[in-house]
Amino acid sequence: MTLKPKILDRYIMKKFIMTFLIALLIIIAIVIIFDISEKIENFVEHEVPIKSIIFDYYINFIPYFINMFSPLFVFITVIFFTSIMASNSEIIAILSGGVSYHRMMVPYLVSAALIALLSLGLNLFVIPRSNASRVAFETKYIDQHYNYTKYSRNNVHYQIAPGQFVYVQSFSAYNNTAYKFTLESIEDNKLVSKLTAESAVWDSTMDGWHLRRYFIRDYTKGLEDHVRCGEALDTVIALKLSDFYRNQKTVETLTQKDLEALIATQKMRGDANVMYAQIEKNRRMTLPFSAFILTIMAVALTSHKKRGGIGFNIALGIGLAFLYILFLKFSEMFVFTGTLPAGLALWLPNFVYIIIAAILYKMAPK
Repeated sequence: MTLKPKILDRYIMKKFIMTFLIALLIIIAIVIIFDISEKIENFVEHEVPIKSIIFDYYINFIPYFINMFSPLFVFITVIFFTSIMASNSEIIAILSGGVSYHRMMVPYLVSAALIALLSLGLNLFVIPRSNASRVAFETKYIDQHYNYTKYSRNNVHYQIAPGQFVYVQSFSAYNNTAYKFTLESIEDNKLVSKLTAESAVWDSTMDGWHLRRYFIRDYTKGLEDHVRCGEALDTVIALKLSDFYRNQKTVETLTQKDLEALIATQKMRGDANVMYAQIEKNRRMTLPFSAFILTIMAVALTSHKKRGGIGFNIALGIGLAFLYILFLKFSEMFVFTGTLPAGLALWLPNFVYIIIAAILYKMAPK
């Protein structure tokens, strides 16, 4: 059988895309069913409207889920339909018809590119906005019992502007209050003023802080310092309430522009939570790229006809795809522990799998 290249391209791309979409629909339906069964008590307890469950949560949950497990979907898709093609001797017919192994890979890579572009588009433009609604829903109806503990923090050190440093001994999310508040101003490596307060309460009406029992010391070049104190003082500084609520979930709701701005601000402040934003930034790029690597691996593993049918190939594909996702999650620990920078840690699984894919691809034509 001789297949013309254009017909071959359409044939493989159609199988790739259609199998990918069918796998998505089936797995999403299964996941939603299990998710509903897990959260049904929360929905009933808080009397969540059906409309809110569908449009505020699950409609926004689907893009998030698709993107998170897109490597698994791509790998299983290619493993599945390529194994069937090999089992039906279609791969042998294609190669016998004069199409080289490298040429046969073209429609696979084009399909992978389409999926990678879809994933990248979701990451940059769709998912941040949908995550905002999803996270708000989860905070209101699912995680609310843990919010106060989750967002309370101790020993916060920030550089809020060049020469301005804030220290907070503890922050309570219960009443949006920072305790043992200190603001230091430094010029030419010298302390010029220091403001301390027993507490600082966020005031949304003025977008600033209401200080209680404050004490201000202005340091002069002479022997005398200027000291002021009082029971209450309002101040507006470059420290917002949202700065205490930044975590892994909140950075998922930021657009790429806002994410870059947050990273720059947190680096300037010396904020340890910058790792969440850096992980999110690199994850948005690494996942789409994985479509190419896993496609090449899947074709190399399944393009040969094997005894026993396609069961082994599917099992192998699921195992390798889950290992990739596990590796990707595990690599985040290198960032949390300070072992590797976020850029290197999040790209490490792709680097390792590129080597594996190259070896498998080199062996496949043989």
